Amino acid sequence: MTLATATPSEKARDTAGASRSGSRRSGPDTAFHFLVAASALLVLVVLGGLVVLMGIGGSQAFRTFGLGFAFSDVWNPVADLYGAWAPLFGTIVSTLIGVAIALPLAFGTAFWLTAMAPPRIAAIVGTAVQLLAAVPSIIFGMWGFFTIVPFMARTVQPFLTHHFKHVPGIKFIIHGAPFGTGLMTAGLVLAVMIAPFMTAVMRDVFAAMPNMLRESAYGLGATRWDVMWKVVVPWSRSGMIGAIVLGMGRALGETMAVTFVIGNVTAVGWSLFAPRSTVASLIALQFPESPAGSLRLSALLALGFILMLLSFASLALARMLRGNTK
Repeated sequence: MTLATATPSEKARDTAGASRSGSRRSGPDTAFHFLVAASALLVLVVLGGLVVLMGIGGSQAFRTFGLGFAFSDVWNPVADLYGAWAPLFGTIVSTLIGVAIALPLAFGTAFWLTAMAPPRIAAIVGTAVQLLAAVPSIIFGMWGFFTIVPFMARTVQPFLTHHFKHVPGIKFIIHGAPFGTGLMTAGLVLAVMIAPFMTAVMRDVFAAMPNMLRESAYGLGATRWDVMWKVVVPWSRSGMIGAIVLGMGRALGETMAVTFVIGNVTAVGWSLFAPRSTVASLIALQFPESPAGSLRLSALLALGFILMLLSFASLALARMLRGNTK
């Protein structure tokens, strides 16, 4: 019997039954609501606590050097003079190099796995990519130190210096002694590290795309290239931006792998083959040697605070770009 044809007494009984059913569900629903809200609040409190801790710890450095701390390239523990620009420069450049190398590799691998590879081979390669993402970062650092650094020092940099040292605009980014360590080496190692994460995300995004869209494009005579650039990329743009941000976040905060291969020299320069440093590598190397309450420790905490702000800025930029794609 529907509610429209029910008598007033029947309507009252139905309403009372619905009320009792709602009251029976209110207890678990309320508990679940508070549990989820508490989890979200806990994450917010922990993240805010990290920011506050870094900010308070670095307040001594900010008071001593002012805003010039972020733009000074001097890092001299003997004279107690510190600046954040040299490690920030190394962090930004090495991250951009890593993302620039990893992005086409991740995109090509993900597209091949979802659109071109046989299912059995795609399953094997996809599993291998996921296993590569689980390799500890220090293993990548050791691999880079014993393999990439000698290769860059003995082959890549001498070749580039010999053939391009007189080319305007290029000689400035390849000059320097062939140590093998530097921004380019760090960028290569970072690219190998973040490519599996980006590939996994892009693969899931491409796999979630309705097959009807691809089949319709092929039915209209589109080539595989047309389908990739005119159908897959526009539909998956938001997910691809998320994959890039995930890889960028991993590269910004990477410590041990970069420490092995970047050279750890706090200097600023445009040569991609000269030893440099990043925020994470500098903190890892000098934090154990910084006494509690010292200006050096405060400078390291201020570096961590600036790195967190840089990560938040990259996330905000990604959300803005994602909003523009809707």
